[in-house]
Amino acid sequence: MLENHDSKVRMGALFTGACAVLLAACGNESGAGPGGMGTESGESDGDGETIQLNIMQGKVEFNEQFNELADQYMEENENVQIEITSVGGGTDYFTQLTTRFSSGDEPDIFSVAGPNEIEQFQDTMADMSDTEAADAALEGTIENVTHDDGRIDAIPYNLEGYGFIYNKEVLEQAGVNPEELSTYEELQEAVETIDSQKEDLGIEAVFALPGAESWVMGDHLANVYLSPELNENPVDAYNAESLAFERADEFKNMLDLQAEYSIEPVLSLDYSQQVEEYFSLGEVAMIQQGNWIYPTLEQMDPEFAESNVGMIPIPLEGYEDQLPVGVPNYWAVNSNNDDATVQAAKDFLDWMYLSDEGKEFVVSEFNFVPAYEGYEDMEINDPLSQTVYDYSQNGETLGWVFTGFPTGYQLNEFGPNLQAYLGGNMSWEEAIEASKQAWESMRQ
Repeated sequence: MLENHDSKVRMGALFTGACAVLLAACGNESGAGPGGMGTESGESDGDGETIQLNIMQGKVEFNEQFNELADQYMEENENVQIEITSVGGGTDYFTQLTTRFSSGDEPDIFSVAGPNEIEQFQDTMADMSDTEAADAALEGTIENVTHDDGRIDAIPYNLEGYGFIYNKEVLEQAGVNPEELSTYEELQEAVETIDSQKEDLGIEAVFALPGAESWVMGDHLANVYLSPELNENPVDAYNAESLAFERADEFKNMLDLQAEYSIEPVLSLDYSQQVEEYFSLGEVAMIQQGNWIYPTLEQMDPEFAESNVGMIPIPLEGYEDQLPVGVPNYWAVNSNNDDATVQAAKDFLDWMYLSDEGKEFVVSEFNFVPAYEGYEDMEINDPLSQTVYDYSQNGETLGWVFTGFPTGYQLNEFGPNLQAYLGGNMSWEEAIEASKQAWESMRQ
């Protein structure tokens, strides 16, 4: 669990992630600052060599703000040109990253999530132990990307958490206190209460379950019920030859509850509809998502985002009131480049997280929960990130294990099995059994 860094911040998860599939699922965009592609240096106007930094990352929700920050850095560092490619949503980031490396079009800075990705790109990741950011990383966020000899493979993006994000006004009008929804039975009763008042509350449904997005069920929701048997640690997930699905019944109950009281048809509902069309417009009472949706909510309705949203944990027996919190992605620097480019990449990352200008962007524009020291006096601007911060500081967190799943497991096997169950093409027992067999097969 995570606690404040002065009293030993601890993460139950190793390489935590929203997963490359997970957490990027906010649309398919890309953006670029000035400068061309490639990693070779070009001559500037007599001021020395211009260094190109080509950045590829999988969280499209802060793409615009990231480009603004890069523009600011380039204004202060005229010999550095930065281009950013953000991949997510309907495009699988990890596949695109692998393609770029295999084609020779390698980014200079790239994001990785989980032991599978770390292992695959190990030979192309520069040692980050000499960076200021590595020194400032909160305890528990970097230990598990650190080797015995002190080498550090990557540095963390931020902290993220997810659960049920709810409309405060709707729950209040329905007479439901979100702070009292610690168990499945309490949540079920609240859902039925809200559903019985749909017309008076002016909503279409209690939930908007995006069944078209298998990562919502196969990564995030499943993580809640698989984390205990995998010791809240993705390394244990990574090394597990089989899954017992000890809490399959609890998992089924929560998935069924969301599906039964959701906007229909569930399997046609995607992420953007869930967040933009239904939740931000007040058409549903709650959705299963994380603090990364705040920029989207703010763009849709700033007043609603600021004052009318809250987040609670997904109830789990024996782990009541524990919010799943972890590091969604890590930054790596391509070691295949010349020394000057590698150093320029490290300098940019240090500046982004530790300079006054960078820290202001991280907190106010990216809406990140910082994974670094030096932010103690800065105000977290949005209520969802504040919730993640509070649970982290109090040590009331549940580890992320889904980034230790076999590569392609959720996308190609587990997620489709869950969708087949929702569509009536598989029984729950068949979906779980098929998912067990797929895991064992992919571990051979």
